[in-house]
Amino acid sequence: MKVAIGGPLKLAFRPWVEGMENIPAEGPAILASNHLSFSDSFFLPAVLDRKVTFIAKAEYFTTPGVKGRLTAAFFKGVGQLPVDRSGARGAGEAAVKSGIEVLERGELFGIYPEGTRSPDGRLYRGKPGGLARVALATGAPVIPVAMIDTEKIQPPGQVVPKLMRPGIRIGRALDFSRYQGMEQDRFVLRAVTDEVMYEIMKLSGQEYVDIYATAAKRQIAEAAKAGKEAEKAAKAALAQAAKDQAEKEKNAQ
Repeated sequence: MKVAIGGPLKLAFRPWVEGMENIPAEGPAILASNHLSFSDSFFLPAVLDRKVTFIAKAEYFTTPGVKGRLTAAFFKGVGQLPVDRSGARGAGEAAVKSGIEVLERGELFGIYPEGTRSPDGRLYRGKPGGLARVALATGAPVIPVAMIDTEKIQPPGQVVPKLMRPGIRIGRALDFSRYQGMEQDRFVLRAVTDEVMYEIMKLSGQEYVDIYATAAKRQIAEAAKAGKEAEKAAKAALAQAAKDQAEKEKNAQ
């Protein structure tokens, strides 16, 4: 997949990279990145010599039919692991288990602490359940990564990407060994996550918003719905006013 996809991807988009020396030549490490676009999971592995394993929703691997089989083969080929998001704790537990398994093999594990793509290009609060627990359970270093301009290449809903240069800025590894064995302490999990998000913010230059991206998406959807309802009500009021005016003119005649 690095040859079939990575090569053409680098040739077409010519991504620039800073901080490549911060990626260890061997051994486990966690790549914690901001998440701007669906293409993030392809650009980052494409520029690295080592394999990076990300997690992806299980639906990508279980969709029936020819298209479903091709999609599953594609995601397996680019190193993505299926995560079943059902159950009481859903993706959080699945992400932790998958991440630990990858790191125990001495590989690179990629994770998006925000939990979902940013709806507006800003950086949102990191979720402590996955990243921090995996880091503390394995002792693996956390390398902050900033994807630059990938949301302009492929915004949500856009199938065909725009040809332009994205950037990838890789920070120095963060060591959280001082918290070893404290992965059940929610205050420690929050402290670890916030430290990583702060480093990502410095690398990316994004505006930071101290709410979860899922909550922001919900607010945006509710605002859009309210806007449509207000527009519908305004049109109905104008139509009623026009009808009343026509009736008034008719009666006057």
